[in-house]
Amino acid sequence: MASHRLDVLGFGAVAIDDIVYVDRPLKAGKGRVVGRTRDFGGNVATALVAVARLGGRAGFIGWLGGAPEDTSAGELARHGVDISRAPRRSDARAIRSVITVAPDGERFIAYDDDVPHGTCDDLGNEVLSEARVLLIDGYATHSERTVAQARTLGLSVVADIEWSVGPATDRLIALADHLVLPLAYAEAQTGETAPAAILQRLWADDRAAVVLTDGDRGAFLRQADDVRDWHVPAYAVRAVDTTGAGDCFHGAYALALSRGELPIDCVRYAAAAAAVSVTGKGGRMALPDHAACTDLMMAAGAPRPLAMA
Repeated sequence: MASHRLDVLGFGAVAIDDIVYVDRPLKAGKGRVVGRTRDFGGNVATALVAVARLGGRAGFIGWLGGAPEDTSAGELARHGVDISRAPRRSDARAIRSVITVAPDGERFIAYDDDVPHGTCDDLGNEVLSEARVLLIDGYATHSERTVAQARTLGLSVVADIEWSVGPATDRLIALADHLVLPLAYAEAQTGETAPAAILQRLWADDRAAVVLTDGDRGAFLRQADDVRDWHVPAYAVRAVDTTGAGDCFHGAYALALSRGELPIDCVRYAAAAAAVSVTGKGGRMALPDHAACTDLMMAAGAPRPLAMA
């Protein structure tokens, strides 16, 4: 296998999250504030921090602010994410989010994403070729050319998509060989409700894997060269804050993939990482290390063919 300087490259959302903890379920409509904190977040940014925390080599290549004191850039670097190849522009800044978290760990995110997205159009092949895997989110519709370039160079493209903006999102989905999507979004995208039917609708001949994540109900998987679909059970933990759990899942999946694991083993590893991440507050404060994931995996049930799940 060719040598790479990094394991996972990514571009996508970078955010600053103001998190409010309340004493009632979100459906109650109102409740008392019992705590506040601020954390850095964003789908791809948090996923890359998770890669670094798990012992991988991660690089961010999306837009960052031009000022040396750019806090988002500094926070990525502080966590071990390489930002040396990230393009800069003076108007780049983080998405600002306000997140309300209930006692059961469920949350509602309100965000302002009127910021530059994607990356520059002239990233050289030498930059993308530094890693085995490119991780993107729904904002990659702004840089579709770069995603296509990565596929041409032989990178695996892991896509974290939560909403659609129409044909541009459809093209992005077609470019990704590893779709890792929330089940609710996949239901809306396909019009299907049964996981097996959704996996079939999202499948393509050049796809390596389709993964549907469903929180504490586990994940569903179809992988290339396998006649079966799979259900991967969730790991039993006490959830404190689910903020960033999906981002952690994507980062761990991408890292395992970069190390040559089969998609089903990537899902097991990612599910363990996400489970550990929800046991503490904030999107990044409880991200696990590799040992925490492997310890949890030893205590969990094995994946089951979907027909038996």
